[in-house]
Amino acid sequence: MSIVRVEHVSKHYRLGDQDVQALTDISLSIEPGVFLAIAGPSGSGKSTLLNIIGCIDTPTDGKVIIDGHDVSGRTPDQLADLRARTIGFIFQTFNLLPVLSAEENVEYPLLQLRELSRAERRERVSYYLDMVGLTKYADHRPNQLSGGQRQRVAIARALATHSKIVLADEPTANLDSKTGTGILRLMREINRKSGTTFVFSTHDRKVMNMADRLVRIADGQITALGMRSDNRWIFVQDRRPAGEDDPEV
Repeated sequence: MSIVRVEHVSKHYRLGDQDVQALTDISLSIEPGVFLAIAGPSGSGKSTLLNIIGCIDTPTDGKVIIDGHDVSGRTPDQLADLRARTIGFIFQTFNLLPVLSAEENVEYPLLQLRELSRAERRERVSYYLDMVGLTKYADHRPNQLSGGQRQRVAIARALATHSKIVLADEPTANLDSKTGTGILRLMREINRKSGTTFVFSTHDRKVMNMADRLVRIADGQITALGMRSDNRWIFVQDRRPAGEDDPEV
């Protein structure tokens, strides 16, 4: 059973006096536990698709089903509750609150989960900071941390709500190559150990090379769907332009 189903989704919006078609008739199923990259150039629609999957944006047409729940027609409060309990987010700019320490940033989304006691929140914070190797930096604020450490705090925050799906929007874009590779390996390790589904929006080949599923998107349409099998890529759908090569295996 898919953890995410996108069925015939389109998205358009007004930009000044122009009607912009961001997505056109997108259908996609995401299985639990995959490490999936949605890849495409700037303006291709990949971030719009990620935002729709994350219930941050809503489609103009079509249907989105998250963890068995049809999110069509839900109120903003209902969508916020679903996000809080099902979906974690990692952003390229980290989106940490500068006045809070690392542990306070990780705890912040847990404050929405009224059923958790303070002791339970603290236990989760400690567990996930340890998972990302930042226990000794728990009381540091973001401006006292490196870019890689800040992204590790963001990963711990995304996981602390026990999210089934983690959506990462260009998570390596503001990191140097070595740090970005380390962050990707950490997320891959978490994915393998915990079974958490990771979905990336990216144009970074390092992300594509580490993925086990690949969605290529251009001009608001899916051009290729690929999966790794026996250490090679198999494309079940492929409408890519001539000359566009596959990620490394």
